[in-house]
Amino acid sequence: MRIIVFFDLPVTSAAQRKAYSKFRKYLITSGFLMMQESVYVKLCLNNSVVESSIRSLKKNKPRQGLVQALTISERQFASIEYLVGEKKTDFLDSDERLVIL
Repeated sequence: MRIIVFFDLPVTSAAQRKAYSKFRKYLITSGFLMMQESVYVKLCLNNSVVESSIRSLKKNKPRQGLVQALTISERQFASIEYLVGEKKTDFLDSDERLVIL
């Protein structure tokens, strides 16, 4: 499963820019990968991980702006069509990177 986070945050004041930067850093340290500006995605192995990630997002959301989360299956994510441009990645972005010891 994937969680896609879409956000539109105000950045007109210094405090708003700081909140934007803090939220973006939170997403990156929580395992979200940037798909495009203000759109981040995270691979989750099951529903409990999805629910935990959503709870964490709610705790770390900024006070102002719009933040939305959408959960989709891996099959739905794989069916994304690129209308302009192409997928660029320097890392493995799939469940193939999972190592079970």
